[in-house]
Amino acid sequence: MTTPPAPPPAADATEVSTTFVGQATPRIDGLDKVTGAARFVDDLAFGPDLLHAEIVASPHAHARILAIDAHLAEQVPGVVRVVTGKDLPFAFGLYMKDRHVFAQDRVRFVGEQVAAVVARTPQAAKRGAQRLEVTYEVLPSALTTEAALADDGVRIHPDLIDYPHVPWFTPQPGTNIAHWRKLRKGDVEAAFADADVVLEGTYTVPRYAHAAIEPHAVVAAMDPAGRLTVWSASQSPYTQRHLFAEALGLSHQDVRVITPYVGGGFGGKAGVTMEIMGAALATAVKGHPIKVRWSREQEFQNTYQRQGLTAHLKVGAQRDGTITSLQHTLHWDAGAYVEYGANVVNAAGLSATGPYRIPNVRLDSLCVYTNLPPGGPYRGFGYSEFTFGLESHLDRLAHELAIDPVELRRRNAIVAGDELPYGATMNPSGLREAIDRAAEAIDWGVEEPAPAPHVRIGKAVAAFWKAPAMPPNAGSAAFLKFNEDGSINLGVSGMEIGQGYLTAMAQIAAEVLSVPPSRIRVETPDTDRNAYEWQTVASHVTWGCGNAVLAAAEQARTRILEAVSAVHGHGIDVLYLDAEQVRCTTDPRFALPLRDLVVGGVEDPSDGTFKGGPVVASGRFMPEFTTTRSDPETGQGGKPNVHYTVGAAGIVLEVDVETGKMHVRKVALAIDAGRAINPIAVEGQIVGGVLQGLATVLFEDLRFDEDGRLLNPTFTDYKIPTSLDVPDEVVPIVVEVAQPDGPFGARGIGEHTMIAVAPLVANAIEDAVGVRVTSMPITAERLFLAMDA
Repeated sequence: MTTPPAPPPAADATEVSTTFVGQATPRIDGLDKVTGAARFVDDLAFGPDLLHAEIVASPHAHARILAIDAHLAEQVPGVVRVVTGKDLPFAFGLYMKDRHVFAQDRVRFVGEQVAAVVARTPQAAKRGAQRLEVTYEVLPSALTTEAALADDGVRIHPDLIDYPHVPWFTPQPGTNIAHWRKLRKGDVEAAFADADVVLEGTYTVPRYAHAAIEPHAVVAAMDPAGRLTVWSASQSPYTQRHLFAEALGLSHQDVRVITPYVGGGFGGKAGVTMEIMGAALATAVKGHPIKVRWSREQEFQNTYQRQGLTAHLKVGAQRDGTITSLQHTLHWDAGAYVEYGANVVNAAGLSATGPYRIPNVRLDSLCVYTNLPPGGPYRGFGYSEFTFGLESHLDRLAHELAIDPVELRRRNAIVAGDELPYGATMNPSGLREAIDRAAEAIDWGVEEPAPAPHVRIGKAVAAFWKAPAMPPNAGSAAFLKFNEDGSINLGVSGMEIGQGYLTAMAQIAAEVLSVPPSRIRVETPDTDRNAYEWQTVASHVTWGCGNAVLAAAEQARTRILEAVSAVHGHGIDVLYLDAEQVRCTTDPRFALPLRDLVVGGVEDPSDGTFKGGPVVASGRFMPEFTTTRSDPETGQGGKPNVHYTVGAAGIVLEVDVETGKMHVRKVALAIDAGRAINPIAVEGQIVGGVLQGLATVLFEDLRFDEDGRLLNPTFTDYKIPTSLDVPDEVVPIVVEVAQPDGPFGARGIGEHTMIAVAPLVANAIEDAVGVRVTSMPITAERLFLAMDA
């Protein structure tokens, strides 16, 4: 069906259009055989009553919804119901409630959900969606931060002042600024006036997709008793439960979220995006499980994207290399809704000095609404973006000062006890060791021979840091129980997304209880069964959930030793666990196997009674020393971050001056893990982070046309690296300076390993060919044109 002709544009530059939303969708008559196997699996898992929902999306970047006509859609055989925003007028958001389950009076980006067609088969749902008629009045849009910040620009959220938000957000009513994180320290202007060198620059980072192989999917069902169960591929089961209950007006006890293994997250499956559609639809069509599954194009268009950034930097320094002042202004393209993305902006605004000791600082981090898809969490949580500009700028500063770039970083590196930009003190870390070891691994200062006359070799070193971005009351909990054979079930609600989380939790419990990790089953989350976890984000679960598991294991050990002590008379102080037995330091022959007592108890040989009983335990952890209370105009006061993980990386890069093509010979990355619970997993995270960082700087970016339509929503046009693009060598280096409050000294490292990679490449290019590229991605074509210019 074709689109009816639209009337000519009105004088105010708006236009009215009526669309049959599925008109561009190819015919689906031949899909029955293709989807038959998937349908069979669905029936096995959820029964033959499973319904399918097709989401109807906006074709406009900004438009008012004038009418929705479901008459033709409802006549399609198999269609059960058409649901619109009027049926489900629910707002939601983790940090700011600025988004609805389905659009209400207007749409704010191409791909925003307008309605859903629920049917008995995916094919019927698609046919119904093709016949749903939506009439729009097209409105002016703002597709860049420059347009959105203009005085005469369109206001994307006129009701911004009314949106509920967390207390540390500072939306600016009457503008497109959803949040403005300010940080002021010292006297920046006086320091610039006294500096020997002042250097300015602007750097840009585009939007990126998470590109997880598994797309988003959700199945939800509400039973006749009003109990909502949701199966989702998520990093945040408890957060989802909370937002579902809050938005849909349900009690938390009546919402259950079950999450299996996740096929790639990188932040894209944190919080709530499309999952709330499945939950809401289940309340509208009770008694049936309903499935919503994103296609690859929907995955690109309507899940969180990494936000675009324009960064303006001004740095002052003395001739000896001491950095005295920093002014860093960050304009974030946060998209149409910022309910999660604004916290990325907040986190970056607290730490955009990088891991350096700078006495005079002015940071402005602005979360700007645009009419592009919503931005949100992505591995690195804003640090990768601002680090591209900052570390690029420091290499330029080193050249201006005629100082070795490695020495410049060493000289200004922050150390334990130094004052952080917001007034707290820096935790122990091995930053200088990491810088030295990364430089050593690439033979810094040693000239590499080129393989051909048209190839140049460049080297670079960059430093990085990141703190877990989380509210001060982000808690973790763990349930632990022994079984009759002495094995253990551990119930936690962090998510295994490939980082080795389940193994690390088993290792922590094993270390305390002397039970091999292979005999500890760590369960995937089910909010009815497993203990609470805020979210699997911020690289904090090894630290936070690890502390909860440690507490549960220690409680279980205490209960075991107390029962044995009560029966056998040995003091608890001389009892210990070893090799799945209770042993005694004062009686080497004393040995009680755990399997004989952890469920049935300890038998008293004097009278045949038993003491103890089934060993169950729980643990919890919350960073009780943190607070977000600070002066909104200066950012001073409080302790918004629990600690920083630091590191450094080095690269050896080949550049072909005839083509602009680049080849990575070697990347070495050193990270201070505090204490590596699983060194092999840490090394794996280093390799994976390096490769993902190279992908963002050399290959990836999301591109939009002048109407806000995404031009590359598939892997055909959105380029990601393959095995042929892997560096010749990646050298993982684990530094260990213990985190005092971490489990066995551990802290998180998962996101950090990609943060420094983009500026590494940019700096190595300048070292090789003398060209500075200030915009990502740095493709061969862009580099060749820069060299040619």
